[in-house]
Amino acid sequence: MTLQSTISPVVARPPAALTMAAALNAAIHDSMRDDPTVVLFGEDVGPLGGVFRVTDGLYAEFGETRVSDSPLAESGIVGTAIGMAIYGLRPVVEMQFDAFSYPAFEQIVSHLAKMRNRTRGRISLPIVIRIPYAGDIGGVEHHSDSSEAYWSATPGLTVVSPSNPADAYSMLREAIASDDPVIFMEPKSRYWMKEVLSLPVQTTPMNTAVVLREGTDVTLIAYGPTVKTALATAELATAEGLSIEVIDLRSLSPFDDATVGASLRKTSRAAVVHEAAQFGGYGAEVAARLTERNFFHLAAPILRITGFDIPYPSPKLEEYFLPTPDRILAALGTWEWS
Repeated sequence: MTLQSTISPVVARPPAALTMAAALNAAIHDSMRDDPTVVLFGEDVGPLGGVFRVTDGLYAEFGETRVSDSPLAESGIVGTAIGMAIYGLRPVVEMQFDAFSYPAFEQIVSHLAKMRNRTRGRISLPIVIRIPYAGDIGGVEHHSDSSEAYWSATPGLTVVSPSNPADAYSMLREAIASDDPVIFMEPKSRYWMKEVLSLPVQTTPMNTAVVLREGTDVTLIAYGPTVKTALATAELATAEGLSIEVIDLRSLSPFDDATVGASLRKTSRAAVVHEAAQFGGYGAEVAARLTERNFFHLAAPILRITGFDIPYPSPKLEEYFLPTPDRILAALGTWEWS
């Protein structure tokens, strides 16, 4: 089932400035309108509309049989979704905050990711697990984790993260239409980013990376919350005579080798930016993968500009923890440019 087939031939909404949260809300709404098997549940997603109001108004429109609050039990949420999917529904569930998803780890890794393989394709699990993730919102412990490396390291899961409202709408529609489980990671700090959109909108397929800014000297690879940071870095770099190409990965697993590899072969230098700790982080896999496939095109080692190897700090310290344009430019300055 493709995204094209899920968008009804309705009259487009007039252009409006939408936040990412509003675009996600519209994507869930339109998916539920077009497909009666789509159901939504999680902690406080019903009458309250979710902690970030992403599900606001859906309970009132679709009722408690399709939008429901769950107990505070993430393992039970995902386990229930698996059973519902086996019996023909398309559950969309919310983990509320990144670190709250860990109690569901066993259900996701041992069952959600393996069911199609275990049954030799007889059972698919069309489930979307929405995970608001990453920091820069002044959140306390357990509210600012970047858990993408866990899910990306799990075969059987598609892991995606939008960085803007248009992609948020289009990618979530595509994720809900997918017959395989999707971990949909929503950067909390970008929920209030606005973009003028006329819905429905369809952007590049969700498993494809996008070159957001052309450049010739460095390929800067980012996703989710760090895409905005990467673009700001590229703008600053022009004053120093440095041309940075910015890539928004969008899909963490599967990885778009073609788009990223082509950029790296053009610039011969690359750096990866993410908020998660560096050791064992997602950037390590990106660097290793690109090096293996493009070694003879590299003029320098691939860099990682990341959070530090510590638990996410208190709100007063997160500005020092998160990658910034200055930190990125300083890292790029450690290369020998000859």
